Amino acid sequence: MAATVIDVNAAHPYHVRIGSHLVPAIAELGGRFRNVGIVYQESVSYFVAEIAAALRENGSVVHLFPVPDAEAGKTLVVAEELWIKCGKAGITRADVIMGVGGGAATDLAGFIASTWMRGIAFISCPTSLLGMVDAGVGGKTGINNVIGKNLVGTFHEPQGVFIDLHVLHTLPRAEVVSGMAEVVKCGFIADQRILELVEDNPAAIFDVDGPVLHELVCRSVQVKADVVSCDLRESGLRENLNYGHTLAHAIEQREQYLWRHGNAVAVGMVFAAALARTAGLLTDAEVDRTRHILSAVGLPTSYDAGALEELTSTMYSDKKNRTGVLRFVVLDGFGKPVRLENPTPEQLAAAYADVSEH
Repeated sequence: MAATVIDVNAAHPYHVRIGSHLVPAIAELGGRFRNVGIVYQESVSYFVAEIAAALRENGSVVHLFPVPDAEAGKTLVVAEELWIKCGKAGITRADVIMGVGGGAATDLAGFIASTWMRGIAFISCPTSLLGMVDAGVGGKTGINNVIGKNLVGTFHEPQGVFIDLHVLHTLPRAEVVSGMAEVVKCGFIADQRILELVEDNPAAIFDVDGPVLHELVCRSVQVKADVVSCDLRESGLRENLNYGHTLAHAIEQREQYLWRHGNAVAVGMVFAAALARTAGLLTDAEVDRTRHILSAVGLPTSYDAGALEELTSTMYSDKKNRTGVLRFVVLDGFGKPVRLENPTPEQLAAAYADVSEH
């Protein structure tokens, strides 16, 4: 299957290439730089070895910077270690940082690239489905702290993004399922063809070499590219991409980031749908369809019944809230995201009842 190229026409335009066996293309772009620092997770070391070999053939000096998996790598301690390694490797403003791994790895690598010497080039190579359709595209970087997720970060657009679907063969099924939450999210907020593809044949969406997954990833990336091209810094339209994320981030923090991001987003989307129903924006049938689609993919749709008070407190500290106002992206019908501010305690409780484990 031929690779698909999607343009992100932001302040600094770049291409997202989606296909399989993309190492030569990655090495072609990375080979334009003398020094390439690769920030990666050990779980994709086999892929990094292929990239590094191709880069060296093109004359680049490769520096390998392994980091802990998942959110354990997105800390100030790890960032400090990487800055030191960049210094010892002699990485300058003329060089590039490449992030290879899941969304946490590309978030971290982008943050290092944006802060080292006040900003150097960055190439994103997401290897998880979640990273491919979410964190790997869009220019957001970040690390976590004790207050919350991604509260320390920058906007730093990459030189290019490479989505090599072939690497999904090595990803555990649970990780692919988690990534599907962000795919389905794009369907809810913008492209209902995504929802139809999932409903038509849920099994087909997990065929890594099949046309359905390729189309789902392309459609999801296009949704994000369209939004980012208009609103890089989340001043308006880009906030739509946070559908389901307000509750999700609170769940992740409560679970000390041991819950998969996509699983938390799935619960958050059911909650957002139920909240929209309390405001008269969605029908019972639309809430039920939301839950059915997510369940068909294998995602969770419920959470601890006794956690609402704690989660509400955490949501007030979320970076998407403004001046202490609790703010949600909800739907006024599928494909029509709107904002809901200051829902009443009664609305929150009614919506949470829809996701409470019984």
